[in-house]
Amino acid sequence: MYVPEIIEVKENFEMLKQQGFILKWELPYENLLTRRSAAIFFFTPSSTTEDNMNKVISQLSKYPNFSFRSNTEKKISTMDYRVTFSVDEIEKNKSLAISDIK
Repeated sequence: MYVPEIIEVKENFEMLKQQGFILKWELPYENLLTRRSAAIFFFTPSSTTEDNMNKVISQLSKYPNFSFRSNTEKKISTMDYRVTFSVDEIEKNKSLAISDIK
């Protein structure tokens, strides 16, 4: 399905890949998506150094409701991180981060 707001994020992922910041990325079930807030992107960084991850985050955080976390479930994708643009996911990611600290 042609969804401009999703295509824009895909182009950013592809740019990050071409620049060497991520090794690979994917968007499962893309043909079913009608808005960015329903999308779950996955990626594996080329490195988890602070500089590398900051570059990825800075590119994607320009979109509303950006959040990301480790992809511990590995159900939809085997890649290392999941990225969403949903208010509900922001809250879930915050609570997971707090529970990781305890």
